[in-house]
Amino acid sequence: MINYSINKCLEFENVYLDYPFDQGVWAAIRHKDNRKIFALIYERNGNICINFKNSPEWATFWRESFAAVSPAYHMNKEHWSTVTVGGDADEEQILQMLYDSYHLTKKKTRNKK
Repeated sequence: MINYSINKCLEFENVYLDYPFDQGVWAAIRHKDNRKIFALIYERNGNICINFKNSPEWATFWRESFAAVSPAYHMNKEHWSTVTVGGDADEEQILQMLYDSYHLTKKKTRNKK
């Protein structure tokens, strides 16, 4: 299941897999252009978990809507959440969380005058 979660994240455009912590225990999915992480995938207490970035408003929505979503483990609790795969959030909802995280961390382009 962890490989499936990693592979789903790698379907996003211009991203790559990195293992910056704990000898490969935490899989980080990063943007190639700015190296920012948009998803951290790891196993905790026998569950596959994904940390994702969200706006504070969406953090409240996700956490109140699904027991599987909580303030992020080892991250800023205001801007990051953790979803436990296999909980009450289905694949479509998890993909929406990841999509939002991807866009929040994507390199911003400036309009030239």
